[in-house]
Amino acid sequence: MRSVIFDLDGTLADTAADLLAAANHAFEKAGHGRPLTAKDAPVAGFGSRAMLRRGSEIMNLGWGESDLDRWQPVLLGAYEADICRETRFFPEAVETIEALKRDGWRVGICTNKPVDLAEKLLRALGTLDLFDALVGAGSLPVRKPDPAPLWHAIELAGGRRERSVLVGDTITDRKTAENAGVPVILVTLGPEGDLVRGMNPDGVVSAYPDLPALLSQLCPAA
Repeated sequence: MRSVIFDLDGTLADTAADLLAAANHAFEKAGHGRPLTAKDAPVAGFGSRAMLRRGSEIMNLGWGESDLDRWQPVLLGAYEADICRETRFFPEAVETIEALKRDGWRVGICTNKPVDLAEKLLRALGTLDLFDALVGAGSLPVRKPDPAPLWHAIELAGGRRERSVLVGDTITDRKTAENAGVPVILVTLGPEGDLVRGMNPDGVVSAYPDLPALLSQLCPAA
């Protein structure tokens, strides 16, 4: 059984605007305005603490780990309360996944987004039942690029490690696949854009309809 495991933010869905809005809400609550703009979208893919660090750098706040500990829950609360205002799946992503499932692929998600937020987002988008597995931060004690979450997603989806491919959009995904011993395809749709080509993936796609053919090259049907 072949399986394809997707990252979520920046890979399947454009979540950057909602993530940055939540981070800016935390900075407003702290009395520092809204420092993050669309140009900071690449930081959103590395999580809430990365966004808080970036905003602190922009405004020279000198925030340390204790400050991040204080304001991260505010950010996450704001994000959960308005998780799907701007977020959309990338064009033809859902249709491509449906086609892969018809062709016998098992399909899952492995994300560093907190698993409860990932589930809430997929419910809001009406696609939770589309996936055979969902693994996120909190599902295991470790996160990507540790290979364990990817292996867990493959197992939950009903696949086998030697017959699986990871699809992502960041260096974290590339390192996760390398650590797990599976091929990786990176998409250019997220904030990193064409920079993913320099991350030495096994393949690159810029449009979802191109994905099935590349997957079949990396993991041919038995």
